[in-house]
Amino acid sequence: MELSKADEQSILTEILDIKKDILKMIYEAQSGHPGGSLSCANIIYLLYNKIMRINPKDPSWKERDIFILSKGHAAPALYAVLSRFGFIKREDLFTLRQYGSKLQGHPVKNSKLGIEISTGSLGMGLSIGVGCALAAKLDNIDRSIFVLLGDGELNEGAIWEAAMSANHYKLDNLIAIVDRNGIQIDGSTEEVMALEPLAEKWKAFGWEVIELDGSNLTEMLRGFERSKTIIGRPKVIISYLIKGSDISFMQHTKEFHGRAPNETEYNAALKELDDIKTKLIKGDI
Repeated sequence: MELSKADEQSILTEILDIKKDILKMIYEAQSGHPGGSLSCANIIYLLYNKIMRINPKDPSWKERDIFILSKGHAAPALYAVLSRFGFIKREDLFTLRQYGSKLQGHPVKNSKLGIEISTGSLGMGLSIGVGCALAAKLDNIDRSIFVLLGDGELNEGAIWEAAMSANHYKLDNLIAIVDRNGIQIDGSTEEVMALEPLAEKWKAFGWEVIELDGSNLTEMLRGFERSKTIIGRPKVIISYLIKGSDISFMQHTKEFHGRAPNETEYNAALKELDDIKTKLIKGDI
């Protein structure tokens, strides 16, 4: 799949606005996880915009594809994208983590809002995805199941039990995506619990592995298109991303894994996003 320059510019602009919404949600709540929400915003947006079959007018549409945010602490990214596609009212975004809000710090299943599964207990999402994919096979429903995993989440043993099961049942309708930003709450993934050689691990479990630059829209879309051609085995896309992407002082650090920005940091972050957007519109980047 190729993107025209105008289409790419439109998508990148939309993603920058989504990142502003993410920051505003977390800032106003003074609670949340900006780093991992910013890193995966483009993946979730591309899935809903270009890849998945969805129907905002009928969120429970039988033939829809299913997205599971296994790294549930990145819920602001999911909510912001769902808002862009009409599942969530924009004004409700900024009730994040408030008492009585339907948008809590981790996703809570709500069919009307397009939130498929309650997640946040790390390591569970892939197992749920295996169940959904197997059910679709048994019910003869042509449906893809997309599961977004954090790389630090791969420390969980349940991930690898699910990976083994997915291969055993030949779940070629299951696509896992790893947000490979290299940082988890306590530091570098390689210092906390080394994951490399990560691609070889997935291959050893019988998965088709696609490695790509998650910041490159065309490369991402080609990866998803390629995944559709793989028959008889589950697929995993290892997407190399940047923690806290597009915000200079949030990038490549654990500091903003689970800390809301203060007022000075928030305003500085918005300015950086606006500056990038201006350059993008002018064609300077």
